[in-house]
Amino acid sequence: MTTTLVNRIQLVEERIKQACERSGRSREEVKTIAVTKYVSIDATKDAVEHGLLHLGENRWQDAQAKWEEISGNAQAEAAGQPVWHFVGSLQTNKVKDVIGKFTYMHSLDRLSLAEAINKRAVQLGIVVPCFIQVNVSGEDSKHGIEPEQLYSFVEQLQQYESVQPIGLMTMAPFESEPEQTRSVFRALRELRDELLQRSPGSGSIIHLSMGMSNDFEIAIEEGATWIRLGTILVGKEEV
Repeated sequence: MTTTLVNRIQLVEERIKQACERSGRSREEVKTIAVTKYVSIDATKDAVEHGLLHLGENRWQDAQAKWEEISGNAQAEAAGQPVWHFVGSLQTNKVKDVIGKFTYMHSLDRLSLAEAINKRAVQLGIVVPCFIQVNVSGEDSKHGIEPEQLYSFVEQLQQYESVQPIGLMTMAPFESEPEQTRSVFRALRELRDELLQRSPGSGSIIHLSMGMSNDFEIAIEEGATWIRLGTILVGKEEV
């Protein structure tokens, strides 16, 4: 596993650098989340030992054992410990399990969830950085608010002081030709730029969480600041 992981990290890093060069961006602008939902605790530990400190999971039921074995917190990265990102759809009844353990939320898509996150965050005395999930592609199978709802959604989020929107997130359709995802990523970037111009109170919403194993290079070219990589980076196995 170790040799394979090292090779994957090197190959992915080279592709990220090339995508940044093609788009005139600095490599430091793009951060990688290793999505470990399909690998074991040992494989996740291996990833951390090889410098993959940002870990993504999409279900608390699957993440719990890993988190308990490899715990972290908001200051963890500086200490060489993992920082956890919740990248899946979160049910309000799971908020109590996730908030306080996962530093970043990538799937804020409704006010009821914001209210639940805020309530739990207030209890813990923390502020939760969140990405607003936007269904840019319009697919029924995708979660997220509609693009035209973004401005009013951001305005309403201001009532929740312990919820800090820091960016937008989207998922593009899986395409055999990754170039076909470009319009989705470009649209999210344009939404972000329009929001920043339109709403002075949205100044913290600068990040773009977009791009996965199949299309991360296109996402980087269109402005991604966080990419979520699973199989291409940490592999897939029975867990």
